[in-house]
Amino acid sequence: MNFDVENLWGLVTGTLEEWVKSFVASLPNLVMAILVIVLFVLLAKLVRSTVAKVLRRVSANEAVNNLLVTLINVAVIVTGIFIALGVLGQKDTVATLLAGVGIIGLALGFAFQDIAANFISGILIAVRQPFRIGDTIESVDYFGKVSDINLRTTTITTFQGLDVLIPNKNIFENPVVNYTRTKDRRVDLAVGVSYGDDLEKVKKLTVETLSELDSIDQSKDVTLFYNEFGGSSINFTVRFWARSPNQPDFLQAQSDAIIAIQKSYDQNDIVIPFPIRTLDFGIKGGEKLSEMTINHQNGQPTN
Repeated sequence: MNFDVENLWGLVTGTLEEWVKSFVASLPNLVMAILVIVLFVLLAKLVRSTVAKVLRRVSANEAVNNLLVTLINVAVIVTGIFIALGVLGQKDTVATLLAGVGIIGLALGFAFQDIAANFISGILIAVRQPFRIGDTIESVDYFGKVSDINLRTTTITTFQGLDVLIPNKNIFENPVVNYTRTKDRRVDLAVGVSYGDDLEKVKKLTVETLSELDSIDQSKDVTLFYNEFGGSSINFTVRFWARSPNQPDFLQAQSDAIIAIQKSYDQNDIVIPFPIRTLDFGIKGGEKLSEMTINHQNGQPTN
């Protein structure tokens, strides 16, 4: 019994001695690893502060800025941990961790690819700033004011009062018209007059009438171009500029122009004709309804 206890004690003390020797031998590397981690923690704070200042200059989205700063901070610290493990001689551990991270990242990428696409698109939108909150934009068949921008969606409040949440991926991949960033906005108004009107008179009268409106930009010329012979009218497009690109000013300019043109034409005997349709009741064509009725009553065959 005493022999077994002595052997056991010897085994324990031998193991402890080996551990102590290994610890003492690896102590310099351990100290170096701790210094590496401390250095990278300090470096992460410096990088975090620098990146935060840069991002505030290029992006006004605090949520995106904080997220990017946090990701960079974590990346720097994780890099320091991997280097520290390498100093301790744990290269196999580092390789295993890297492989695990890669596999997990690949699996998450496939599982959440739509979310990741919206997330990345939100970051790019925040950095590039094609529009800001309060801008009037048109994208993906929706037209209204931007009321919110986050990492996943952009909210547009339409002029009918509806909030539309559009995934950032859809906005990033499709054209965006920013009416607020554009300083000028033109109204193209389609009008038609009868074939019996004097076209030169119509053009002169229309341009003069619209040039007197207060709701249009007086610094730009009003232009008018005839463009087609319609079924019941000669059609033209009159072009003028609203005072501002805002939707209310645009609609007001368009509305005032329609009212002014109608009044001016009525006062000068210019006709905006109704659509006209000619009905032909003959088989071969050219037969009037009255003639067809008389022939039918007399029992005469139609052509």
